[in-house]
Amino acid sequence: MLVGVYFLVGGMIGLIIQPSMEQFIESVRDGTLDFTLTKPEDAQLIVSIRRVDIWRLIDILLGLGVLIAALIWMGEKVGIWQAGSFILMLIAGAVIIYSFLLILATLSFWFVRVENILVIFQSIYEAGRWPVSLYPGWLRYGLTFVIPVAFATTIPAEALTARLTWGTLLGAVGLAVGLFAISRLFWRVGLRHYSGTSA
Repeated sequence: MLVGVYFLVGGMIGLIIQPSMEQFIESVRDGTLDFTLTKPEDAQLIVSIRRVDIWRLIDILLGLGVLIAALIWMGEKVGIWQAGSFILMLIAGAVIIYSFLLILATLSFWFVRVENILVIFQSIYEAGRWPVSLYPGWLRYGLTFVIPVAFATTIPAEALTARLTWGTLLGAVGLAVGLFAISRLFWRVGLRHYSGTSA
């Protein structure tokens, strides 16, 4: 089930979030972010959904297929609470990863080349293929709170298998809201440091 969630979330990240962040970093470096900032819509929203890698839909479908196969093989009956908490944890995990990647990409306002940060994140995301409890304490802490991979993979899988506690659920939602607010604030601070081609 965890592998299914891993492919599902990885597909969601690769479909819109990561390609858009890569293009955003490039537009900061070459000054074309100016065109985005002149539009009447919210610039953060535009840079967050500007590019779509349609082929990553295959990962999403693969993830759904693996999840369904795992549920059938385990004979799990998914109740309303399990389905609802799973969807909520998927949304919270996606918001956490989006906010984390936005913070990393916003560093491009200060540093010239930060594309490799997204590549490093993708490599670390590979660790989400296995349960976080499998790792030693320091790495488990790092994959949960420093680079929040656990919230994207392990916790939604726990929700689907009825192993999720109320504390973890509320903590994940709280972290998603808090990290989104921090990333929004960091984005605004970064915009103040952007000079662009017109400066």
